[in-house]
Amino acid sequence: MTRAPENLLALRRLLLDHLDNAPGPDDLDPAEVGIVGDPAHRGGYHCGSDRVVTNDYSVVESPRDRAGLTLDAAAIDVGEFDVRSGGGRHTLASFSVWCVAQCAANAADTRDIREIIYSPDGTTVKRWDRLGKRTSGDSSHRWHTHFSFFRDAIKAGRDQRPLFRRYLSSIGLLEDVDMTPEEHNWLATVHKNLTVLDGRNPIGQIYTRMAEGRDETGIPVTGNWNLQSMTKQLTDLQNTLNALAGKDFTDEAAIVAGVLAGLTPEKIAAAIPPTIAKQVADELARRLVA
Repeated sequence: MTRAPENLLALRRLLLDHLDNAPGPDDLDPAEVGIVGDPAHRGGYHCGSDRVVTNDYSVVESPRDRAGLTLDAAAIDVGEFDVRSGGGRHTLASFSVWCVAQCAANAADTRDIREIIYSPDGTTVKRWDRLGKRTSGDSSHRWHTHFSFFRDAIKAGRDQRPLFRRYLSSIGLLEDVDMTPEEHNWLATVHKNLTVLDGRNPIGQIYTRMAEGRDETGIPVTGNWNLQSMTKQLTDLQNTLNALAGKDFTDEAAIVAGVLAGLTPEKIAAAIPPTIAKQVADELARRLVA
């Protein structure tokens, strides 16, 4: 029988962990977040292989769906909420519009989403369809938003939470997404060690550019800036600082001189896992202006 896959159950838990009992007039109730259709439901992404119908659009329109068909459902519905966080009001409609905008921009963490059926105003029903085949849905989507995922992504067990973590972070209900306590402690150490260098010598100037998202020419960089370069630079610098920690430096000038003696600006780097590189860059930028 059709089953709820673990990656969508994890997504459901994430949403309920932060939107159920959230401050505001209407939180998100568990009964409002569903994955598997009721027993009478036939056809579509809420159904697994035992419930699809002939020429089911959730199977035949994409090779990703044909290759990924299993007993797993491949959709989640999110019901109405109206919460207050980060000084703003956040509703099902604003959440849906935000998610659609991310999909339309082809953000990396949206590429497993086939479609979103939603209402931007509680009246008009719209559909964003990655395959461009449909533009609307039935009236029930005025009070719930439907997310379909390509079946191959569900079959592969791929984590579908990153987009929704970004949303929760953007409205102030989730802090420091995708970083473990150990990673935060490491970042805090790097920042503390670099503070004395900030802006007063080549190493500090490179650190400043990295935190502000500028390249070596000082020009702002858009998109996925050269994170590998940043990673390598911060790693070597942290290693050098660790090596200097056991030496008896009595003043700031000596510390700076020691760092510069053993490290050129081109070699500054950090062992930041690629999966958190962007979050680290954002955190460095936040700390720089704090």
